[in-house]
Amino acid sequence: MSLTHRSTKAARIAGGAITASALLVLAAACRDSGIKPSDVAATQPQQPVVVEPTRAEVVQPESGSVIPANVSYADAESTFRTKDYQKATEMFDVYTKSHEKNPWGFYMLGLSSWRAGQLDRAKAAFDDALELDPRHVKSLVNASRVLLESDKPAEAEGYLARAIEIDPASSDVYRVMGRTQALLGNADDALEAYRTALAIDPEDTWSMNNMGLVLIQQGRFEEALRPLARATQLGEGTAVFENNLGIALERTGHYGAAAEAYRAALATDSSYGKAAASLARVEGRDDEPGVEPVTVAELGDSFAQEVTQWTEQRVSEIARPSVESDSVKSDSVHGVTTVSKTDSTMH
Repeated sequence: MSLTHRSTKAARIAGGAITASALLVLAAACRDSGIKPSDVAATQPQQPVVVEPTRAEVVQPESGSVIPANVSYADAESTFRTKDYQKATEMFDVYTKSHEKNPWGFYMLGLSSWRAGQLDRAKAAFDDALELDPRHVKSLVNASRVLLESDKPAEAEGYLARAIEIDPASSDVYRVMGRTQALLGNADDALEAYRTALAIDPEDTWSMNNMGLVLIQQGRFEEALRPLARATQLGEGTAVFENNLGIALERTGHYGAAAEAYRAALATDSSYGKAAASLARVEGRDDEPGVEPVTVAELGDSFAQEVTQWTEQRVSEIARPSVESDSVKSDSVHGVTTVSKTDSTMH
């Protein structure tokens, strides 16, 4: 499995891992991302642009709240968990002034600032964490997310190139990298990144959704059906998954199944106007002539089997000793990288 980047890219995925030839520019949410989902145009079902979970609702701080001169990490983190991100930002700002050598303090300052909508401050805090610990993967990944929100995908690539080299077993890193490649217009690279993310974490529903998005944007509607179907199986109750599946079904002439998907989206979120408009458009329509009936269960199960193959292939490639040059001892073997799942938000 490989991901070859063009002149602006600095990393290559080979044998399920990535070796950076020059750390220039590479890039999920991930489950903790703050991208606000964009609705699909009611009359243009081919544009499902939701690629990340929504940012958690920000709790407005109490007016006149005073931040104590001495703030503990635990107190600031507790405030963050209440979703009062502005106050958490202020508390971690105080904390980092008295704990200048703790990268986690700056990381949480960056995370709090990002959630509070202060992108420049967040980026600066993540960079401060990385100055203290250049291998702080969470800061690399979340700095890249901030850059994506700032419409700087090429710059985000560089951060993720470093993150992938440090932790090639993180599905979060590959998911955000896939999103970045898609924003840069590199559809094939984006799809391969999502495959790698799923090989690491076969239940990464956002990588499935985003893979379906890229395929739909490429006009490959039939191929989009299976990952989106699997996303709805695992992420039951996620309206955007159902809506995007409905779009793929509609575009392939499966109007009855599309209507069911739109209804499922509305059952989860009755205010989902685009899903309601799409349902009105397809409800009662017969499937296109010659279209073979499909079921979400069959499509999802089929994709799950393929993902299992990707996982097995990745494990096999990682375990296989690398071929070394003549300058290296013949009995030298590279270490095996284990597949692990890491939390993408907190330490």
